[in-house]
Amino acid sequence: MSNEVNSKGIDRRRLLKTGAAAGAMTVASPFVMKGALGAGGELNFLGWAGYDGFAAVFKQFEADTGVKVKFTGFGSQDEFHAQAKAGGASNGAFDIAEPTSDRLASWIDNDFIQPWDDKKANIDGIDPAFLQGKAADALVIKGKRYGMPSVWGTESVTFNNKEVKLDPAKVRLMDLFDDKYAGKLTLRGHSGLAAAARALEAEGKLPHPYAEAYQDEAKMVAIYDATLKFALSKRKNVGQFWSNENEAQGAFRTNGCVIGMNWDTSAGAMIKEGLPISYVSPVEGAMAWLQNFVLLKGVKNTEQAYQWIRWINTPKGAAAWAKAFSANPIGKGSVDHLDDAAKNFFKMAYPGDATSRLFWWPATPSWFVSKRTEYAKKFVSA
Repeated sequence: MSNEVNSKGIDRRRLLKTGAAAGAMTVASPFVMKGALGAGGELNFLGWAGYDGFAAVFKQFEADTGVKVKFTGFGSQDEFHAQAKAGGASNGAFDIAEPTSDRLASWIDNDFIQPWDDKKANIDGIDPAFLQGKAADALVIKGKRYGMPSVWGTESVTFNNKEVKLDPAKVRLMDLFDDKYAGKLTLRGHSGLAAAARALEAEGKLPHPYAEAYQDEAKMVAIYDATLKFALSKRKNVGQFWSNENEAQGAFRTNGCVIGMNWDTSAGAMIKEGLPISYVSPVEGAMAWLQNFVLLKGVKNTEQAYQWIRWINTPKGAAAWAKAFSANPIGKGSVDHLDDAAKNFFKMAYPGDATSRLFWWPATPSWFVSKRTEYAKKFVSA
């Protein structure tokens, strides 16, 4: 869900059965009006590809509101952004999309989206934790809300617990780069560098606090120059880079990797199948992403978009959407609707006070995304 986000996002970014683009999915079911929730119509949704659970959610949403969802899925946020840039944000091809909060600044900078109206969105149904503090900093710009929380999750240390012996209470980001795992480490290019930077920061080896890289370009260059130098010294340890759910799981399933920095969805999917995988937040805190619905500039079906948001911001809707992703829900009371497996995964991933130490991906302005991509390419191609 960063972030490709993320996510993100938790069978998130689940196995992409049709590659990057899942195409369009229209879910049809008999229209059953309940009260005065809606008046039918359709909603054009640009979102994450590869999640079988979406169909059931869209079917229930249509049953409750009469609104039919036309869904188009892609495998990464860069592909979302490309679709918006190609005209999808302004020509009415899509009404809503679902990027992570750290990418909202770029969507705003490119004039792809417009603010939500809290009064129309049943915002009181959202857990206050996602409407304040670091988790919400990127969502409200100059008093206007551009992101409406949908699900959240993390990217953290994932390992084969038969091959790697780590104390879950003492895992550190620097464990990822231990030379004993040479050739058996899996990372995503840009988040692997972020993990390396935070590992160096924990040891007092960065020229500035890592979070300041997102605020000042000169500091970003200094931080990432130091980080890239370290990362290149550990380049031989990387057995496989990943960029989507398929690749992330494949690193462990078939390509010999035993440790990595991965989405919680990747770990969750493998654990469900009985693989000896552990997923834990390091002492520095897992990298957390908050996924959000955005309202595109060229929205044609405005009321249907708000009906979707109002429905998601209920315990039932929030839990259903989180279940489809295997993610964590944002609605008040929605955790009570999760199954035991999801609750057990949560306890394993965030022991003790781990949730209080989450590192929420900061907002990433366009200049940062561009420069981060340059550094990631140097790391991956070395």
